[in-house]
Amino acid sequence: MCCCCPSAVSALFCLWVRSGFSKDSVAGALTFFPPDPSLYKFGRTGKDGETLPEESDDIQVARLDQDDDIDDDFSDYDDEDVLDEEELGDIELSEKNDCGGRANGNATVAKKLTKKEEVRANSEKSKNQKKRAQKKKEKSPTELLTERSIALRKRAKVRNARDALDAANGVTYTFIPNPNISRPPHYSAGTISAVKIGPQPQTGTFIAALVYRLNPSHANAKTKTILYSHGNATDVGAMNLTQSFLARHLNANVIVYDYSGYGQSGGVPMEKNTYRDIKLVYEWTAKHLAYEKREESIVVYGQSVGSGPSCYIAKKRQNIGGLILHSPFTSGMRVLTPSRALACLDIFPNIDRIKHVSCPTLVIHGMKDEEVDVAHGRALYEALKDDCKREPWWVPDRGHNDIMDGGSHLEEYLRRVKRFLASIDD
Repeated sequence: MCCCCPSAVSALFCLWVRSGFSKDSVAGALTFFPPDPSLYKFGRTGKDGETLPEESDDIQVARLDQDDDIDDDFSDYDDEDVLDEEELGDIELSEKNDCGGRANGNATVAKKLTKKEEVRANSEKSKNQKKRAQKKKEKSPTELLTERSIALRKRAKVRNARDALDAANGVTYTFIPNPNISRPPHYSAGTISAVKIGPQPQTGTFIAALVYRLNPSHANAKTKTILYSHGNATDVGAMNLTQSFLARHLNANVIVYDYSGYGQSGGVPMEKNTYRDIKLVYEWTAKHLAYEKREESIVVYGQSVGSGPSCYIAKKRQNIGGLILHSPFTSGMRVLTPSRALACLDIFPNIDRIKHVSCPTLVIHGMKDEEVDVAHGRALYEALKDDCKREPWWVPDRGHNDIMDGGSHLEEYLRRVKRFLASIDD
């Protein structure tokens, strides 16, 4: 469903109205697509070392009462009927039959029909009725968006309750990647740990994260800690090898986390929740992971959708060490359509926030990016303060998700990121 087509715009507008003019409801429907099921699991261990059984979100969601107050915003909404061509044809036929009175007209027409014509007419009528019945069974875009929103909120309620109980009982976690897409990460220079950070004061949500921590013997005053916000339609399970690679080759601490509603995190995917997420993870990182708890050693890295929360925290935290924007966008709605007709629903206004960022910033963007045009990256770079600009990398033969693909590109990527990290200390 293209967001520019009439049916999509109508569905989004209806969802906006039904949600009480909540921009977050529309943004969630448009922007956030967490993998379902998630691409990894967290094994759970009790405080006495016992392995705890896996708990299915689906089973626990099914236990929720059907009349739970989660289903309050949109469940009674139905789209207005739209007439299709078959229905218009039936209306035209009935109007013709109404000449001189509906009953008499129908009787006259029926007398003129041969048996064969009557069978054919009945057959066509039956086909049209079946088509209309089928269309009634098919759900409208608004209904689909509504159902998705309700399902995500139900899952959030289940996870928040379970994570709070785990925290109270001292449960710890083990990262279990999906064997079909990844393998257990390797990090000989330090340790890898799975954590749930929280709860968020506003929502009670716990955020799932994977932490690569250098051994103390490898860390020093120049050690950087990278806080990585990933792109859309992925999660920690698909990103763990990338983070393992960065930790090894940059000799850095790395933390990658899942947004609310993604992976093993609780909560619901919304713009405002991504800000809460990164604020929570940033504060945890500064306290538990950064070298000597120095904010100046933290480098925030945002890829694609991750550029939104990254620009947000870089503006809020003036002591941050650096910012890396990988395939970023100027704002969410500008990616979907150049028209400003839906400007009231825009999210992640990176182009406005980047002007207030005060740390060294590296922008990386593929020149063949068909999802987020390179013009977005260029605009963000130009909007930076002059003393924050570092040499950007406009990758000539790469798109949105393949900048690091291939040996030569990977080497160039590492060279540029290392040079950027070194410039922070200059």
